[in-house]
Amino acid sequence: MRDSFAVAPGLALLFDMDGVLIESTAIHTRAWEEYLERHGIPSTGVMEKMLGKRNDEIVRVLWGPAIAEDEVFRHGADKERLYRELMAPVFEEHIVPGVKEFIGEARRHGVPCALATNAEPENVDFVLERTGLRESFPAIVDGHQVHRPKPDPEVYLTAAQRLGAEPRNCIIFEDSPGGLEAARAAGGRVVAVLTTLKEAPGAELSIRDFRDPSLMPWLSRQIPR
Repeated sequence: MRDSFAVAPGLALLFDMDGVLIESTAIHTRAWEEYLERHGIPSTGVMEKMLGKRNDEIVRVLWGPAIAEDEVFRHGADKERLYRELMAPVFEEHIVPGVKEFIGEARRHGVPCALATNAEPENVDFVLERTGLRESFPAIVDGHQVHRPKPDPEVYLTAAQRLGAEPRNCIIFEDSPGGLEAARAAGGRVVAVLTTLKEAPGAELSIRDFRDPSLMPWLSRQIPR
């Protein structure tokens, strides 16, 4: 990858976290299923209810809109703690293939990179510490730093602003329907990472992971607008 890595000056790379840095949907789903079982709540369809959403939204969907704010926070925090416990022993095997090398090359070539995710700050810390990628992101925007989470574009617009990049010159890597909607609404160039979806017709490029042979040729053709 080192010899073929080429990103034109003036472009920036923005990354979602879950499904882009780490394939976490199955573990998140398992954590929700186990957590809901403890509370006697049916878990049918929980993956569709959680995908691409911020935790407070998921809790309100599952417990109902009348739930107290402190209960929203408690359930969300307890579930994420369970997720990290389940993910920790198998973390390495869930890293999206090639992503660490790809981001490392971007850093070595001076390409601005940002992390932009709906995830909880504790989960962001968990993933960045275990992948060793924290220093590769001069801008990190999590779900608690914006008023409106994905599918609203605010998280991506905020990340682009912190990098000093025009949204139209940002290449955004996403995996979920809500995230892809947010990326398109931000005006970025959207690359779908097919860890969660089988296809993403609204993306400019779809890749299975960061070793996909179509990625680097496509990236080398991108120029600032």
